[in-house]
Amino acid sequence: SGDEPLQLGEAADAVRLAAKNAGYDNRELLTVDAHFNWLEFLQAADAMSIFSEKKIIDLRLPSGKPGMEGSKALVSYCGRLPEDTLLLITAGKLDKSAKKTKWVTTLEKHGVAIQVWPLEGSDLLQWLDKRLQRRGLSTNKQGLSLIASRVEGNLLAANQEIEKLYVLYGEGTLSEEQITRVVADASRYDVFNLVNAALSGRVGRINKILNGVRHEGIAAPIVLWALTREIRSLISIQQQLGVGQPRNSVFMKHQVWDKRKKLVSHALTRLSRADLLAGLLVAAKTDRQIKGEEVGDCWESLLEISLMLAKE
Repeated sequence: SGDEPLQLGEAADAVRLAAKNAGYDNRELLTVDAHFNWLEFLQAADAMSIFSEKKIIDLRLPSGKPGMEGSKALVSYCGRLPEDTLLLITAGKLDKSAKKTKWVTTLEKHGVAIQVWPLEGSDLLQWLDKRLQRRGLSTNKQGLSLIASRVEGNLLAANQEIEKLYVLYGEGTLSEEQITRVVADASRYDVFNLVNAALSGRVGRINKILNGVRHEGIAAPIVLWALTREIRSLISIQQQLGVGQPRNSVFMKHQVWDKRKKLVSHALTRLSRADLLAGLLVAAKTDRQIKGEEVGDCWESLLEISLMLAKE
C-alpha cells in the first residue's frame, strides 16, 4: 500500500513474478470501485480450478478503503484461507486509523504487508543512482541532485527522465551539462505536452510545440521516444480492454492517472489498432532518418506521427 505509484506497481510486479516462478500460473484480476460486488471476490476465492492449478487473486483497492462489506469479505477470506491461492492486494495509502481496522490487522496476521513511501533527500539520490545503474548510466552527486530537483520526488517522472538520458546518450557516465540539457525544466514546450496535444487532436498546438522543442534544442530521439512510448502504451491498453479487462485496472497498470484518463479514453475511441501500427511504422522510418540510414527530415516525420495520433 502507499501513494507512490512507481514503487507500488514495481513491488506488486515483483510479487507476481515470484509467484509465477513458484507455479502460480493462473491470475484473476479484480478492481474495487463504487460498484464492485464483494461476492465476486469470495466466489473467486472458493472457485477450484479443474486442473487444481495454483492461482493469484490480484485485488486492486485504489482508495485503500474496502467499505463495510469489503472489510467483512476480507476477514472472512482469512478465516478460511484456500489452498494453492495467493491473495495480492494493491491499495492506496492507508491512514493511521485504517491500519488499526480489523481487515488490515487480520490480513497482517496471515500475510505480509509492504508499505511504500515517497522518497526524499539522500534516499531519493540513492534511488536515482541505482536506477541509472540499471540502464548502464552513472553520474556524480551534483548530477543526481540536478535530476532530483527536476522531478521533486515524483519517481515516475524520474524514471522518464532517466529513459530520456539513456535514449539520447546510451550507456556511460553522464556529465552535469548533459543532464542539464535533457532534464532542465526551462521550457513550456515539453515533449509530453506534445503527446497530450496529439492525443487531444489539437493540430495547431502540435505545430507550435514541435517547433518550440526543436528551437530549444531538444533532441529528435527524445521526441521520438515520447511518441513511440505513447503509441505502444495505447496498443497494449486496446488489447487488454479488448479481452474484457476492467478499464480502471488497465489504466492503473499503464500509469494513466486521473488527469489523463479522459484524454486517453478519447484517443482510444478515435484510433484503431491499424492507425497505431501505422504510427509505429513511421516511427521506425524516423529512427532510421535520425541515424542517417534513410533520407528525409526526421522532424517532418515526427510531425507526421503527431498528426496521425491527432486524426479524427
